Amino acid sequence: MKKRIRTMMFAICIFVTLLPTQAMAQNDQSTFYWPKGPKVKADSAIIMEANTGSILYEKKIHKRHYPASITKILTTLLCVENSDLSETVTFSHDSVFTTEGTSIARDEGEKMSMKDTLYAVMLGSANECAYAAAEHVGGTIDHFVEMMNERAKACGCVDSTFHNPHGLPDKKHKTSAYDMAMISKEALKNPDFRKITGTKTYMIPKTNKHKDETFLVNHNEMLTYYHTGRHVYEGCIGGKTGYTNAAGNTLVTYAERNGMTLICVVMKDNAEGQYEDTTKLLDYCFDNFQTYKLNEHDRTYNMEDITKALNFEQVKPYITIDEDSYVVLPKTAEFKQITSKVNRTENEQDSAGTVDYYYGKRLVGSAQITISVDEGDLYSFGDSSDKEEDRFVIKINLTHVFIIVVLLGILGGGVAAAIYLRHNIYVILYSLRRRRQEESYRSLFRRRRRRR
Repeated sequence: MKKRIRTMMFAICIFVTLLPTQAMAQNDQSTFYWPKGPKVKADSAIIMEANTGSILYEKKIHKRHYPASITKILTTLLCVENSDLSETVTFSHDSVFTTEGTSIARDEGEKMSMKDTLYAVMLGSANECAYAAAEHVGGTIDHFVEMMNERAKACGCVDSTFHNPHGLPDKKHKTSAYDMAMISKEALKNPDFRKITGTKTYMIPKTNKHKDETFLVNHNEMLTYYHTGRHVYEGCIGGKTGYTNAAGNTLVTYAERNGMTLICVVMKDNAEGQYEDTTKLLDYCFDNFQTYKLNEHDRTYNMEDITKALNFEQVKPYITIDEDSYVVLPKTAEFKQITSKVNRTENEQDSAGTVDYYYGKRLVGSAQITISVDEGDLYSFGDSSDKEEDRFVIKINLTHVFIIVVLLGILGGGVAAAIYLRHNIYVILYSLRRRRQEESYRSLFRRRRRRR
């Protein structure tokens, strides 16, 4: 085990040594053209690319606002992470009688699956369902609120204090467009959340309190014909609406086109403005930006050409840069204009750090540097079962390391033999002469005996 750890640490040292802090030449900041974004009515707005975390548009992104029902994105994320969708949620007295606003009219003692409850939360924006789901997961609302704030911090939030699971007015319950984008980015990684938020309609089966089914339509007009078809957006894959008098209209929208996944957040908007602003912002980004896959364009950290030049055909990598990583750049930019910076990670067991990519001073993407701890990766001397063409890697070949060690051993043995001969040459020569003389005496003695 110690040998394995030493091997890994040696590889990391080599890898990080090879990584320059600035991999590409710096350019004058004036050369970094960034398309001018549209004017929006929302008090705060942000567009973030979901896979890179790149911020493509921003307006007062750290200003704190009441979030209203977009709070339920965080509530749903926590519930899918900390429960099974088949679990039964029982509606308490408080969940039914202490929540106001939007609901699907659940009754005290009603039982629903967590799955049905969360569809009601995300599609129908049902406040009593958000409360009941939070009670089920957290035990108490106070504990669930603690979980919300801890999870928000883990998402990278810097402006938020959450005080309830539904977003109803509370003076201390505030967040920012930036924080909601970070939470929404993390939520989209969860397949259960992604499926729920992208569902247009859903039918809740009859329960112990309701003899009829409950039909839900997603309130997000970017996704469905909820009130009108005017705002349906091509490529929309989900989101969440919100409204209170204090918050105004808030809206989170996910959209995918041409290899880009965008998260748009608008806060303190009006009913029509939230959709108009979101449409303008999404169009602006899809029209002016494009993605570049790192393993197709960036060869800064790829040792493949070197290993081939040295005739190292069979390689077994155990330090890799995620081959699916990419950067987002303006369509007028060239890939060679970006710079990169390596960030080492001290505490992560399976990560050596990240490579962050910049266009001017803007972060446009990052790639995770990972360490494979698979036994085959560390000790295999045979052919790799991995497809080499699918990896964007730094490679260390243990077979050739072994051969080099053997050759060094042979060379060392030869040097030791030479030193031994140098110090003992006269003794050896004397022994050889004495042996020849003895043989000569024996031969002479045998001839004399025959004559007799």
